[in-house]
Amino acid sequence: MTPVARTVGFKPGERNIFFHILTACNLSCRHCYINPAQHGSETLALATIERWLEQFVAPGETGNVIFLGGEPTLHPDLAAAVAHAKGLGFCVTVDSNGYLFHDFLHRTSPDLLDYLSFSLDGPDPGVNDPLRGSGVFATCVGNIRKAVEMGFRTSLIYTVSSRNLLHLERMVPLLGELGIKKFFIQVIGLRGRSAGPTAGEHALQVSRDKWLAVVPAVAAMAAAQGIQVTYPKVFIERDEIFECAGRVAENYFIFPNGRVYQCPLCEDHPINAWRIEGDRLVKNAGLREDRLFTLDIPEGCVMNKLLQPDTIDYGGDGRPAHKISCCLLKQEIG
Repeated sequence: MTPVARTVGFKPGERNIFFHILTACNLSCRHCYINPAQHGSETLALATIERWLEQFVAPGETGNVIFLGGEPTLHPDLAAAVAHAKGLGFCVTVDSNGYLFHDFLHRTSPDLLDYLSFSLDGPDPGVNDPLRGSGVFATCVGNIRKAVEMGFRTSLIYTVSSRNLLHLERMVPLLGELGIKKFFIQVIGLRGRSAGPTAGEHALQVSRDKWLAVVPAVAAMAAAQGIQVTYPKVFIERDEIFECAGRVAENYFIFPNGRVYQCPLCEDHPINAWRIEGDRLVKNAGLREDRLFTLDIPEGCVMNKLLQPDTIDYGGDGRPAHKISCCLLKQEIG
């Protein structure tokens, strides 16, 4: 039986804490969304990480912490941060580029870390390394193998762009060989380096037709091998219900300079709804991202319409041919 994709959204009340504990990185990926001018260049002290995490504890509610960077394993105290988050009752994931600095695998354990997620953007060095850096494929794959051998649950993130879309299918046998449990296919965002003044020359984003022609079929292929696959349902039909994650879920994107966003599309702009000040989560006043979430428009996502309107196609009647759902709706298969 062919696996069938189902549409899932964030669970109401669920807390997802995307915690950038630093912005430093050993790589310089073409599609990196980190913007030090907006996110800061600090490396947070362990005590600060622990105090900030405690601001997001909600007794009796499900919570997920995803440690990010830059490259989070560059932080010498990441393993201790993972242990503290687990002690607070969170499910914990670390998103890494695969270099696993500071002997990270031996300083934590599968009992403390729910998932170790690796970023890889090609099935071989010829595809991956021009996007992520020379030698990255070999290092990342080698460390995935080590992690699996040590009993860690591993997932893999593949950011689709015009440079690697047609190679996505070749990821399927590699996923099986490596023992990957979850496969996340991401759409590239116009943020950070992708939104820079020369980004147009790279043309990294893919069209709706190309996305739909490739991604769902490859997701089904991977799911047929027993791998759980998640990918964004970027384009939804006019008659489908659109819900903004900022209105129905609790997603917090924390950066080292204390900015806390609810919408990832907003991260290049100082319109964060929250901030951490004096180790306390504080609501920002004025016209901020959360005020815009309340708007209902035919195009679906308000922030997409404001910040990257070129992603929307219109029919002859002037109405959008489809709605855009950037972060809430996911397709899950397997």
